[in-house]
Amino acid sequence: MTIKTIFLDMDGTLLNTQGRVSISNANAIKEAGFPITLVSARAPMEMKEAIDALDLKGIQIGFNGALIYRYHHDKLETFSETPIPDKLAQQVIQYIYEYFPQVSQSYYTKDMWIAYQKDAGIDYESQLTLLEPKLCQKEEYLFPKKPVFKIMLITFDPLIMTSLKENLLQLGIETIAIQQSGAYYLEITHKEAVKSKGIDYIMQLLDLKKQELAAFGDGHNDLPMLKKVGLPIAMANAHPDVLKATHVVTRSNDEDGVAYGIWQYLKGKND
Repeated sequence: MTIKTIFLDMDGTLLNTQGRVSISNANAIKEAGFPITLVSARAPMEMKEAIDALDLKGIQIGFNGALIYRYHHDKLETFSETPIPDKLAQQVIQYIYEYFPQVSQSYYTKDMWIAYQKDAGIDYESQLTLLEPKLCQKEEYLFPKKPVFKIMLITFDPLIMTSLKENLLQLGIETIAIQQSGAYYLEITHKEAVKSKGIDYIMQLLDLKKQELAAFGDGHNDLPMLKKVGLPIAMANAHPDVLKATHVVTRSNDEDGVAYGIWQYLKGKND
């Protein structure tokens, strides 16, 4: 069956280890001519560079599915929003501030990245995204004024990461999802914010069938997305669990694996 839409994870998939879309990767993807939807844990502002590199005009999926949106004339137009409930966001932010002060903490509203201090984690993220957070006073930070879509925690110490995850899970807050992304990131979103939710929305909107969809991913949070499509493709650098869940493997993210996979496994089927 003809593939009508491709869903792409960003970090570890579309983006190379420098956090960029290579020119060769972008050009080959655009030349293939498939409709592309990015599906990422990132905020829209962090996805904008890739959106522009691929000349994407359609619907995109941010915050692991908590925000479904597009950029229209460079303005954010949203279709579906699932932020963390206000009181729960405040509770989690204050808990981490009190019990894990050594962990880099920040959060995202729909259109802003907010932190209360610059630290090693914030600097690391800034180098990847080329963005800077809005720094505010501690009292303002602990009481967010706008809906929070993602709380981002960064630690380079694996023991602290383990303790952080265990303690957050012991809070027993059923409304939030706690997911590790890579070795250094722990991301907290609404429980319903999963990549498959965004795909469901687009499938219904465009009347697409599973067999008409393909997706590329590399990490655990890509598994719900990969299970939703007819042709799931893993990156060569993917986690072993992702490699087991797919039958097709493309080159790594540093070898333009998305472009290679599109031309090797998809383009011929559509010609």
